[in-house]
Amino acid sequence: MVHPFGDVPRQTPKQFLYSGNSQHHCHPYQSASNTHVVPQRHYTMRSHSPDAGSEDHENHKQYTLDSSAASGCSRHGSPSSQSVHAGSGSPVSHEDSHSGSTNGNGSPVSASCVTEDPTDLKRKLKDLEAVMLGTDPETVNSLEISVADQLSLEPEEWKHMMSMPKGNLKELLIACARAVEHNNSYAIDLMIPELRKMVSVSGEPLERLGAYMVEGLVARLAASGSSIYKALKCKEPRSSDLLSYMHFLYEACPYFKFGYMSANGAIAEAVKGEDRIHIIDFQIAQGAQWISLLQALAARPGGPPFVRITGIDDSVSAYARGGGLELVGRRLSHIAGLYKVPFQFDAVAISSSEVEEGHLGIVPGEAVAVNFTLELHHIPDETVSTANHRDRILRLVKGLSPKVLTLVEQESNTNTAPFAQRFAETLDYYTAIFESIDLALPRDDRERINIEQHCLAREIVNLVACEGEERVERHEVFGKWKARLMMAGFRPSPLSALVNATIKTLLQSYSPDYKLAERDGVLYLGWKNRPLIVSSAWH
Repeated sequence: MVHPFGDVPRQTPKQFLYSGNSQHHCHPYQSASNTHVVPQRHYTMRSHSPDAGSEDHENHKQYTLDSSAASGCSRHGSPSSQSVHAGSGSPVSHEDSHSGSTNGNGSPVSASCVTEDPTDLKRKLKDLEAVMLGTDPETVNSLEISVADQLSLEPEEWKHMMSMPKGNLKELLIACARAVEHNNSYAIDLMIPELRKMVSVSGEPLERLGAYMVEGLVARLAASGSSIYKALKCKEPRSSDLLSYMHFLYEACPYFKFGYMSANGAIAEAVKGEDRIHIIDFQIAQGAQWISLLQALAARPGGPPFVRITGIDDSVSAYARGGGLELVGRRLSHIAGLYKVPFQFDAVAISSSEVEEGHLGIVPGEAVAVNFTLELHHIPDETVSTANHRDRILRLVKGLSPKVLTLVEQESNTNTAPFAQRFAETLDYYTAIFESIDLALPRDDRERINIEQHCLAREIVNLVACEGEERVERHEVFGKWKARLMMAGFRPSPLSALVNATIKTLLQSYSPDYKLAERDGVLYLGWKNRPLIVSSAWH
């Protein structure tokens, strides 16, 4: 007998979909003016095409000072901000010069004066100049230029500059997100150039993810509305290429197989003994999930049942497929014919949030199974509009009296969290995803770069850059999904031990860092200690 939860043949996943005109240019971000220093900088989106390499191009900067020209000025703490002794020409650090100098009254100059009032700081530095440099106007002017931009900072700006994380990419990313949340243009101007030096599409997992997180921040600053989602300047691949990238991702990591197999197992058990089965799939994509289920149903003692699949999908997946839902229907009909399963496919070419009961063609006597694999988080809820399609769709489905509803979702809290918290959650979640990809594909592998760029980057940018209706990535943790489902009238249907055992067998082909956990009949797939995907069944 064919195993009812056997591995899905190598097909395309349906989580990360690419659409739209990727050549849309973002608007320039003009930083806010400071009282004394006016940074005039344009942030532009970076192309992370493999052909372009990972070399960073420096942003051009111009500073206008109230006391002197800015040419050659340096930031506090940089090697170029050392003083030069007039007699020997040797560099003398700020620390050395402070500890060994006196002011005009013979008192030592405080080494901590940089934290004091800027006006007082100017006076003390003038005293220090007189002691160290004498009255040579050329040398004095050189020192004034090197510190002029620092002297003109407001106390609050000093605080941000001194507290900016140094060398820690994760901390700097989070600090920059906080600056964006609070519209702190000075801190943003400091951090974005530093971050761009630290990230690379061919580096460590965090460096690669950081490249897209930074572009998300710049997109958030640069534009609004639908253009933000398209602001990442990646060359849009042909549909056949995108299909290939998605296939690589499907094979490299077990996330999609875990979702498909666990959902199929729950459906197979729920419709056991039924002669007519109607599967309603929200976001059917390529239809790959149903191949193994058709195979399993074909092996039933006494012959296979009649199977009808209603596939719901919008134009986003149509681009990846290279055509409409009729392609999915022909493909599944062909496979059903090979297995001698009586089959019918109905296409509903609309977005999931637009579905009404009349679209589903419910027929009395059919056992209904409804599938949400990595799709329900795309349906807007009450925080987006009063229509609250997320809960409306669940109530609609409950009204169909299905034998089972299967839910596979990402275990992440990005729906209602404030921006900085959402940014940190996205960073944590996708760090685990990028680490798992890192294990499967070499860092200099062009296909790995394409996978991350075309299958993951756009949803990362959407999470970071977009708000309101334009933010389509709105994940919730399982506890929130459970509350929604139970309010709609559903009750849990624990996944069986057979499904659990089947997933364990699947994971034997992957790294031991993938972890499977079961809690109250719900399966969690994670990377190391981070849960990533959750699968559950309801009736």
